[in-house]
Amino acid sequence: MNPKESIAVGLDIGTTKIVTMIGKKNEYGKLEILGVGKAKSLGVSRGVVNNITQTIQSIQQAVLEAEENSGYKINDVVVGIAGQHIRSIQHTDYLIRSNPEEVISEKDIQLLVDQVSRLAMLPGEEIIHVLPQEFKIDGQSDIKEPIGMYGGRLEASFHVVVGQASSIRNIGRCVQSSGIELSGLTLEPLASADAVLSQEEKEAGVALIDIGGGTTDLAIFKDGIIRHTAVIPFGGNVITEDIKEGCSIIEKQAELLKVKFGSAWPGENKDNEIVSIPGVRGRDPKEISLKNLSKIIHARVVEIIEQVFAEIKAYGHENPRKKLIAGIVLTGGGSQLKHVKQLVEYITGMDTRIGYPNEHLAGNSSEEISSPLYATAVGLVMNSVANNTQSAYRIELQQAPQPVAAPVPPVVPVNEVPLVVSVTQEVEEPVATTPQAPSTESTIRRSFFDRYVDKIKDFLDNAE
Repeated sequence: MNPKESIAVGLDIGTTKIVTMIGKKNEYGKLEILGVGKAKSLGVSRGVVNNITQTIQSIQQAVLEAEENSGYKINDVVVGIAGQHIRSIQHTDYLIRSNPEEVISEKDIQLLVDQVSRLAMLPGEEIIHVLPQEFKIDGQSDIKEPIGMYGGRLEASFHVVVGQASSIRNIGRCVQSSGIELSGLTLEPLASADAVLSQEEKEAGVALIDIGGGTTDLAIFKDGIIRHTAVIPFGGNVITEDIKEGCSIIEKQAELLKVKFGSAWPGENKDNEIVSIPGVRGRDPKEISLKNLSKIIHARVVEIIEQVFAEIKAYGHENPRKKLIAGIVLTGGGSQLKHVKQLVEYITGMDTRIGYPNEHLAGNSSEEISSPLYATAVGLVMNSVANNTQSAYRIELQQAPQPVAAPVPPVVPVNEVPLVVSVTQEVEEPVATTPQAPSTESTIRRSFFDRYVDKIKDFLDNAE
């Protein structure tokens, strides 16, 4: 084993499922998934933790499964954050440089980012991301990369993502109590965007809609820059809830009906198409018309899409300069609902495609991982790879020789014990001293995350 191989781990804490994914970059620059662990999410509602104990158990279950599948032990993870408490604001700030004769460096941009990260927020809110968009130097606008240029006044527009401090700390508490460290926080729509969008789409202008179990996340890109983010507190679960109420059946049956027979377009089903559902505890089976089922689904999906479309309008997509040429990309579990693509096109009038994370995955990845269900988890692993982390190390299994009836047995184990110890030491050592390779593009984001994660760690330590 190469002790310095960079292993990345992402943890997607969703409303319906918790996914742990372990991966690394292969020699072709693609993401090779080493192991996946999945657990039912019991303590999360609409992206927010509402039961710490159950969430910890689900995380531990997902982590253990991923470790068993991959043969790696996890140290730390990049966690995705969503929830109805997330909001985003546009902010412009500037600084006057003390020496305009010196070229602008990363330090100047960092000073500007720090300045924005100290903005006063509403009580109980904290800044999660400060994402620089465009820069202005001495009045010259539309500068994408200011490093290396001369100028006295450095100005920038920022996309600032804000969330509820208590919700963020609860996630930090769950991860740490599961026995792993938190190495980074990423907004889930940004992670999904990394996994399913191409650079051309981001340049042309695209809206990513991630329909999850508890929330629907939106990220809008134009000219390669994030322009707008939003989290809508409805997802696949409210559709299941409506089916449960409308058909008077239990939740498990409602979910199965939605996945197997559900359609977002009622015109597709004939009146005589009927599904029989077994009754509860020996009661007579229920007969449900598929046309009625799709009417229930249609009503709720329309409501979700209209809310997302209102956010796209708020961004100003009708303005010719803000036009989203690449249209809409749908991902997440909800995007697998039959005819949802056609419904989105009908409501918004924009080109739509289903986003699969397979573009960045190595060719040998299983079909399951390439599903839109895992888009966020793949994006979080990519985020961890960008940080060049050593988030997991291989568990070396020492093959003990078969017991042979010989006078030597007591001596052999004595010789073997130090051998096993030295192997584990060798594996653990590089974890602590992995060199961090700085990349110009991600330095700002990473240093901001590092300080933010440290802040959460300090808070959790003091709370104890």
